[in-house]
Amino acid sequence: MKKLLLILLCLPMIGFGQCTSGDCESGYGTFTYASGGEYVGEFKDGSFNGKGSYTAADGDKYVGEWKDASKDGQGTFTYSSGSEYVGEWKDDEKNGQGIYTTSNGKAYKGIFENGKYLGR
Repeated sequence: MKKLLLILLCLPMIGFGQCTSGDCESGYGTFTYASGGEYVGEFKDGSFNGKGSYTAADGDKYVGEWKDASKDGQGTFTYSSGSEYVGEWKDDEKNGQGIYTTSNGKAYKGIFENGKYLGR
């Protein structure tokens, strides 16, 4: 019974991830998720804040500015497919001026709002 209780208490830590180096509370550190994703960068109040990079287990990668664990500010998102978005972010969505380039080289430059391209 004690082992079961211990497992249940530790399950949230196993399921989400952990700080593997540095200061993941208010400083610079590395946070690794159980799923294989990894964030390396600045933290404030235990959340991604400032400059940092996140690499997902599937190979998608974001390098740029963060606010309260959301992409916010300037950043580059490189998809595992080879496509890339470089530009402004707000609340984890493409918002503002940016360039989206597909893996076959076609580029869309302009304004994005709530993750969608406005224009042709």
